[in-house]
Amino acid sequence: MDHDHDPATHDFTRHRNLLFSITYNMLGSVADTEDVLQETWLAWAKRSGGGPEVDNPRAYLVRIAVNQALARRSAIERRQETYLGPWLPEPLVESPAEAQETAESVSFAMMVVLETLTPLERAVFVLGEVFGYPHTEIAEITDRTPAAVRQLAHRAREHVQARRPRFPADPQMREQVTERFLAALLGGDLNAFLELLAPEVTVWTDGGGKARMAGLRGAHARDKVARMLAAGSFRPLSGVDVEYRGVNGDLSVVLLSEGVPFAVLVLDIAPEDGAVTGVYAVTNPDKLAHVS
Repeated sequence: MDHDHDPATHDFTRHRNLLFSITYNMLGSVADTEDVLQETWLAWAKRSGGGPEVDNPRAYLVRIAVNQALARRSAIERRQETYLGPWLPEPLVESPAEAQETAESVSFAMMVVLETLTPLERAVFVLGEVFGYPHTEIAEITDRTPAAVRQLAHRAREHVQARRPRFPADPQMREQVTERFLAALLGGDLNAFLELLAPEVTVWTDGGGKARMAGLRGAHARDKVARMLAAGSFRPLSGVDVEYRGVNGDLSVVLLSEGVPFAVLVLDIAPEDGAVTGVYAVTNPDKLAHVS
């Protein structure tokens, strides 16, 4: 389609990356995000085909996408209720160069925390804290009063700050720790894991009942997790390729068998000392279907 002669398509394409980022951060699912964007496009095309011209297409499109995403959260929560094992967000996997260009990336560990907010709290937090929307504009997007939005933002911010460090680990530290973790994983090095892991480390494995890694969730003592990792619980099978990729903006590890990704490993790293405070493993093939 010729974008120069189709203003509706031109406006949607121009703002698509923004709509994707906002929606994905609200939903934690690439597949659901794509569905919401399709619904947003259909609503926008219908609106553009009749009626007065929209003065601010960007604001109008964001409002459609946010409200479609809020409606979509109900379906996601129903899936979570019957899901086998721990539920993790669907990782957004990019090349390292792509990850550096993603200005509004929310870390994978932060995405896990956002799963504990209500849908509306999450929408307000994403719009305000990640994308810098003022409360008055968020109120218009969500059909709430500015006072209600301020209250939602305050609750969400307190909840997140209680669970996340204020500053992330710097990229150089993340690269060094990730490389050491992978070397220990491939070598089954118990002592290396004991040096890398925080005293209490959180482990999440999301296989959805379809992958070989056991479903684990919660905080465990360092020696228990170290023994589990060294024994090969997450160790790649022989002949498996390893790639460093950007996952939600952070350098992480993708494991591939015959060129097909079968696991994404993400580390949560303490910024003050580089200790690994969280290990997230996504092995559900449905959540890796978009990874190339």
